[in-house]
Amino acid sequence: MVGKELLVPAPTRRGIRDMERPGTAYANDPDLGDDPQPATMADLYKGAKDRGGVHINSGIPNRAFVLVAKALGGNAWEVAGRIWYETMLALKSDSQFIDCARTSIKIAADSRFGPKAKKAVQAAWKEVGVKV
Repeated sequence: MVGKELLVPAPTRRGIRDMERPGTAYANDPDLGDDPQPATMADLYKGAKDRGGVHINSGIPNRAFVLVAKALGGNAWEVAGRIWYETMLALKSDSQFIDCARTSIKIAADSRFGPKAKKAVQAAWKEVGVKV
């Protein structure tokens, strides 16, 4: 859960973003409405708001990250976080989710991340509907 302490407590909100379950951080909230974040590509936001959904659609790679972190275990910043960090450094400003997926899979294949990393990253992107 991201931003748990940033919002005034209310029964309709738990935080700003739920990385594990995008779209569930708040519902029927009088100030925020419903959390618009999709969890998979099947629900990708394609409208004009939010510059085409740059923040709205971030639930998809957020969920992929959580799936990788849970699959690999340990502290999220040790392996999954390092893979995601190196991926972000390699992406361009016009990169799409498919670019992020391909780059993270390539980085995860590095022996520094162990034998399970590449398969965990591939499985996570598949789970969120990014076909690589």
